Amino acid sequence: MPMTPGMPLPAALIPDCTSEEAHRAAYKRAKADSSIFVCITRQGAHWGVVLDVISRPLVTDEAAKVLRSAVEELVATGAAAGGANFSTEYILLRKIGSEGQAREIAAAFHAAIYGLQQLQVAVPIPRQSA
Repeated sequence: MPMTPGMPLPAALIPDCTSEEAHRAAYKRAKADSSIFVCITRQGAHWGVVLDVISRPLVTDEAAKVLRSAVEELVATGAAAGGANFSTEYILLRKIGSEGQAREIAAAFHAAIYGLQQLQVAVPIPRQSA
């Protein structure tokens, strides 16, 4: 199945960017397509997940709370045993037990971010000022 720009990827199509060359190529492709970058990486015996919204609109504060809660739950339950980095533009999860689990987590976050952005376009919610 070819990758469709602007659409969430199923787990099977999440690129493995363990090598620097694969990471560069996938990031370049996502940037050229104005897509949300997502990949998995092998880290020794474990796997990691990386998402970067690149130039896409930022998620709302409300949506960020939902995403942060999911990231915190993955860390608290040990599914991402190496911890995580989180911002509204970037998610990094470390020490996931298997490639399959990393792919499922990456696909879920990728779909969630696209869905939240599509919802924001359909039902604009005013951003809260800091």
